[in-house]
Amino acid sequence: MTHVPDTDSRPAGIPLPPSSHAKAVNTFGPAKELELELGRVLRGEIRFDAGARAMYASDGSNYRQAPIGVVLPRDNDDVIAAMTACRKFGAPVLSRGAGTSLAGQCCNVAVVFDYTKYMNRILEINPAHQYAWVQPGVVCDTLRDAAEIHQLTWGPDPSTHNRCSLGGMIGNNSCGTHSLLAGKTADNIQELKILLYDGTQLTVGPTEAQELDAIIAAGGRRGEIYGALRGIRDRYADLIRSKYPDIPRRVSGYNLDQLLPENGFNVARALVGTEGTCVAVLEAKARLIPSPQYRSLVGLGYRDAFAAADHVPEILALKPIGLEGFEGAMIDGLRRKGAPNLELIPEGRGYLLAEFGADDPGASEQRARELIEHLARLPDAPNMRLYTKTEAKAVWRIRESGPRAAGGGPGMPPRFEGWDDASVAPNRLGPYLRDLRQLLNSYNYQAAYYGHFGDGCIHMQVSFDLFSEQGIRNYAEFIERAADLVVKYGGSLSGEHGDGQSRGALLPKMFGPELMHAFRDFKAVWDPENKMNPHKAAVDPYPPAENLRLGADYKPQDPPTHFAFPDDQGSFAKASLRCIGVGACRKGTEGTMCPSYMATLEEEHSTRGRARLLWEMLQGEVLQDGWKSEQVKQAMDLCLSCKACKSECPTNVDLATYRSEFLSHYYETHSRPLHAYAFGMIDRWARLASVAPRLVNLVNFVNNAPVVRQILGSALHLAPERQLPRFAPHTFRQWARHRRVPDAAMAGGTSNRSRQVILWADTFNNYFHPQTSEAAYEVLTHAGFEVSVPAGHLCCGRPLYDFGMIDRARSYLQEILRKLSGPIDAGVPIVVLEPSCASVFRDELRSLFPSDDRAERLRKQTFVLSEFLERQAPHYVPPRLNREVLVHGHCHHKAILKMTDEESLLKKMGLEVRAPDAGCCGMAGPFGFEKSKYDVSQAIAERVLLPAVRAAAPQTLIVANGFSCQEQIAQGAGRRAIHLAELIHIALQSQK
Repeated sequence: MTHVPDTDSRPAGIPLPPSSHAKAVNTFGPAKELELELGRVLRGEIRFDAGARAMYASDGSNYRQAPIGVVLPRDNDDVIAAMTACRKFGAPVLSRGAGTSLAGQCCNVAVVFDYTKYMNRILEINPAHQYAWVQPGVVCDTLRDAAEIHQLTWGPDPSTHNRCSLGGMIGNNSCGTHSLLAGKTADNIQELKILLYDGTQLTVGPTEAQELDAIIAAGGRRGEIYGALRGIRDRYADLIRSKYPDIPRRVSGYNLDQLLPENGFNVARALVGTEGTCVAVLEAKARLIPSPQYRSLVGLGYRDAFAAADHVPEILALKPIGLEGFEGAMIDGLRRKGAPNLELIPEGRGYLLAEFGADDPGASEQRARELIEHLARLPDAPNMRLYTKTEAKAVWRIRESGPRAAGGGPGMPPRFEGWDDASVAPNRLGPYLRDLRQLLNSYNYQAAYYGHFGDGCIHMQVSFDLFSEQGIRNYAEFIERAADLVVKYGGSLSGEHGDGQSRGALLPKMFGPELMHAFRDFKAVWDPENKMNPHKAAVDPYPPAENLRLGADYKPQDPPTHFAFPDDQGSFAKASLRCIGVGACRKGTEGTMCPSYMATLEEEHSTRGRARLLWEMLQGEVLQDGWKSEQVKQAMDLCLSCKACKSECPTNVDLATYRSEFLSHYYETHSRPLHAYAFGMIDRWARLASVAPRLVNLVNFVNNAPVVRQILGSALHLAPERQLPRFAPHTFRQWARHRRVPDAAMAGGTSNRSRQVILWADTFNNYFHPQTSEAAYEVLTHAGFEVSVPAGHLCCGRPLYDFGMIDRARSYLQEILRKLSGPIDAGVPIVVLEPSCASVFRDELRSLFPSDDRAERLRKQTFVLSEFLERQAPHYVPPRLNREVLVHGHCHHKAILKMTDEESLLKKMGLEVRAPDAGCCGMAGPFGFEKSKYDVSQAIAERVLLPAVRAAAPQTLIVANGFSCQEQIAQGAGRRAIHLAELIHIALQSQK
């Protein structure tokens, strides 16, 4: 790229930025030939299609470079074969883990080697000698959990610990919350098995002087490498000792200090932090350390972050195993978004979290109390709180996800990485932060400090303007001046996330020209052709303002949409910017997001992968077919529309809505499959089937007769393993008419309005499970409410969204708003039993009618049963029941409505409750019935849910409010799950 001429008076240093964002064209000529060669020699997977290139064009940073292609190797032999093929055609190589890097080191015009799908095994754990051999794709938490069985742990634990891979941690020299206990990744690597671009394979580690002499004397490629490394050590030893900052978190530059005699000429640790620019890691021998079995967390609230930073040295003297800090602005942002558990944070505007650990619970808590007693004696004592174990878990979640979750909100300018990682000595942290704030203020930048205060390492996202030429000029100037400030304080430009492209060109300020030459020599030892992640990190790096994902000419398509996207100024393009690549959707052991990724480990099936494809679709460069894109359609096919991303993603990416919007346009030029009408319009078919009992019996017979089922299954692409749900012999509305239950349309017109409630007759609990609605009616009546039910057919249209039938869904909602206008305007609450239907009123309704007052009232007046009983009937005392229950929450309930009220109500009933972290059930309406999706559906269910149900005792009641969840449990585990309404009704009956 060309650069803007240097015509201003800013300090000499990095070139001025180009005026355009990165174009993602494939400039590698023999890409097709390379793809064919890789297909011939690999057992793993090869992805050179536009969709894969689009998904891997960005990481968690500001940068974008579409790769040549993507390789998913199955084993070491595959890596070697792929490297050989790349060498044959001269293609650069980029090793990538979870792709969460924040400095741009995980995007490049190269062949990406993604190790996370297949090369993700722990090869050996040796508790006696406290080490583990792992493949590069092993997730950090996977290793930590396996080591914890032996009361050991892998020490480094960055905030991405539930999805980042060991290979990525080695590449970036990651640290994390507990580096006070464990140090950096470099301190915890004992040996590496590596592959060079030229095909050389080595196992490297510490090297005694005598062994080093023998290796060099033996000659060959290994001897040549070690001889060159010794030469670098000998030439630059004095400079390394004098110029490398003596601070806890020096991550910038290559670890040439590890070649010094006092550090044992440790070649493995010298390669840690090289960001894939030197070698590919095949296996790693990781040091395991004793894991403190008991931990105590103290929260400290100060008047501001500067006061908190000033207290860091004093707290460090008490030997905490973690000391984190953050500013009040982060809590402000979380509060605006309605984040939970913020009441746990002590009063103040600057905060520290000090954790102590020991193998004895008393010792751990005693150290925490010593800190509290010590600080209480100070004249400027902070507000303090000692947390319980449950509270501590919630507070750590705030610290880990909070910064990015709080960074962007309505009315706030977007914030970006770019100066997020510098570190200084902990005893200089307070003055450094004050000077840094002055610098930020001089550019009118907004930013909130957070990070590893105990190590002097500060993270922040800054409101850089990366959309205009002047804004990018200001960004480039700011980071130069910020780098000067760090050097002034004797710090490191990077204290955790590596140099990548964000900081690589700034390193001469920190190390000087001679050591920069040493870095060049070091890379040349390993990669003389500059084919390993070229132009990143320390050698010949791209300027920080080049290859930007945005840029002065970032002008995406912004087509008209059905949804209003009210939180994104009505813009689908702005909504597509929500994904910042943090990769929280790639976790595999907790929560709900993203169920299809948990089953397939495919980037395409992560929330991030899909969101990035939509972003690229709007650029029209790699993906050029817009709404017609088959690559986007393919990625959307395995999205279960679980909505978990809307709550679990730190930036609230709303993939379910994006998917529905995409499908609505895609099917403008494509024919919808027959099953879209069969499932999407299920309320219509159910209504027809309920006209007469004989017709219901006929439909049930047709659906389940073997021959007819086979024909029907073929036509609708149904999985042969599935049984279609059976219609009930009578509907709930028929039952209500027989009981002379009042018509909901007439509610709200009496003086006793406060005791009125509408019980919504959703499709599933009207036509299939009327016993659930009948039980709910009895429960609400017992609670003292006057219950009414819509007399005519009304449907929220939930299944329509799964097939992009948004216009039809809108008309359904308009009919509801019209027919129930009286009770809605009168403020009569509506109890909806099916969580997915309740989420339509709470979520989609606002997106389709953002300015409609009646729609807003309906949204606020909609409740699930537990929520209604807990919030609208505060004096209601639920019946007690001495039973054990296993509870599975519906995805929409957890994401949109939250399970807090459900848990509270069950607790009041005196039940013995187990609620395994099962995520999504995998059925998700029609998803689990489709033949092409059955295996994924079952894999999702078998991860936690179905094994937990099978393990439950026969007398245990299985509670699942979602119709799809109940079907998955019935068909996958042979157990009938009941709704909360039925559970309460059972308790009522038991009292008679």
